Amino acid sequence: MTTKPLVSIVNIFFNAEKYFAEAIESVIAQTYDNWELLLVDDGSTDKSTEIAINYAEKYPGKIRYLQHPEHKNVGKSSSRNVGINNAKGDYIALLDADDIFLPPKLEKQVAILESHPEAGMVYGPSLYWYSWTGNKSDRQRDCFAKLGVEPNNLFYPPTLLTLYLTDTGTVPSPCGLLARRDVIEATGGFDERIQHLYEDQVFFAKMCLKAPVFVESGCWDKYRQHLESSSNIAIATGEYHPVKPNPAHKTYLYWLEEYISPQNINDTQLVKALDEALVPYRYPLKYINSRMKQKLKSIAKRRLPSVVHRWIGTQMWGDRYIPPVGAVDFGSLRRVTPISRQFGFDRGLPVDRYYIEKFLAANKADIKGRVLEIGDNSYTRQFGGDNVTQSDVLHVVEGNPQATIVGDLTNAEHIPSDAFDCLILTQTLQMIYDVRSALKTIYRILKPGGVALVTIPGITHISEDEWAKYWCSNFTSKSAQLLFVEFFPEANIQLETHGNVLAAIAFLSGVATEELHSSELEHRDRQYELIITVRAIKPQET
Repeated sequence: MTTKPLVSIVNIFFNAEKYFAEAIESVIAQTYDNWELLLVDDGSTDKSTEIAINYAEKYPGKIRYLQHPEHKNVGKSSSRNVGINNAKGDYIALLDADDIFLPPKLEKQVAILESHPEAGMVYGPSLYWYSWTGNKSDRQRDCFAKLGVEPNNLFYPPTLLTLYLTDTGTVPSPCGLLARRDVIEATGGFDERIQHLYEDQVFFAKMCLKAPVFVESGCWDKYRQHLESSSNIAIATGEYHPVKPNPAHKTYLYWLEEYISPQNINDTQLVKALDEALVPYRYPLKYINSRMKQKLKSIAKRRLPSVVHRWIGTQMWGDRYIPPVGAVDFGSLRRVTPISRQFGFDRGLPVDRYYIEKFLAANKADIKGRVLEIGDNSYTRQFGGDNVTQSDVLHVVEGNPQATIVGDLTNAEHIPSDAFDCLILTQTLQMIYDVRSALKTIYRILKPGGVALVTIPGITHISEDEWAKYWCSNFTSKSAQLLFVEFFPEANIQLETHGNVLAAIAFLSGVATEELHSSELEHRDRQYELIITVRAIKPQET
């Protein structure tokens, strides 16, 4: 019997009596039971010390109380290091005394690290939690943290650190992570020269340079937003600002420059990002001049004629140019009817088919043995070729001469179980109301180790052909992920999104692939999910 790895949760606190018990209870409520909680007291003078000691006495062996010598207040970094140095677990999670974990947090993230042994850390988007107040107006303010990357992927050094420097809004919350203790120890843990502000970014920088990091789509923690938080207090005192240059940011950037210098990291994008982040502190006049130019552009937006503004803007900034209100040039797209109602088939290759065929080409090694495709076997022949030993076609109604099997995926007991090495299902699930029953069938009829290659529409119009009456729904990456994990192990699912605003507009208008540049098609914007692709593997029998 395999023993579950132990997770050590390090929860530092300083005068946190108001929210502390709720944070501790969120650990006790975890669906994953092999954990220990280390409550590290940073010299509290309120009732939070008493709260911590009471929980440690109530849960001996599970919860431990730790403090600095003489009950001193030392700082966040030193306190977290005390917890890490006393941890017994294979994995480390961090929790602040005013935040909470959601019940599946440890279960979900342990599974990810267990299935990705090369990853040193995993994190997902924290929920910026305003609604804890119970006020109706605050419920609308809850939002997920920005990831800045396609989730459910592994990122190698120094990709994420470069991202954090260019877009500070993508830096994760400490309570959103789970990390391997040995990787943390290899980095030296938290740097105790930086105790208060940006200490978390110091930690993330070290981790993202040391090992690959898995960024997931699941949110398993709530990051409480309140005026008494350390960041809000620092804003009030002038130590910190989320957008403007500030002393704490300067200290962090100079620390980072000193940290990476001896490591001989020859990544031009990272070096460029760090240099640009340092401009306000090294070259304040240059920074002020840049800000002045931005203000002048803002004035020009309001004063110049739209045609002149648009011409100047496109010449100088290309795709980065944003026309002011009234200056947008719709050109051939200023119409209330599409250019093509046939998805662009009558003009060339539809935009969605570009992504579908690219996905199948990338996974053509899976199209082998006995293959089942829906409607016809064109993709089986195109991408499987001689690797296919038997090609089957499923059609929902009789009369299709290519069909070797007639049936409905939601009610298909006549299709044998464990029969197919590969199943190609393109743009079909939106036609099925009972999607769960269809996925249950897909899982059943695949052989152990068999692969389902599935594409699902995200942004699309509804067809005008005989299938229009069957069209039930479109999907998002989140809804697709949640559906597939009901049947396939999460580690066996590879889900990606494709598209951007231009590709979506082109597809909705019926513009064909040939009318766009490859760079326009290849750009991915996760907020515009034109197509969702899923590669799901049925586990081998044990």
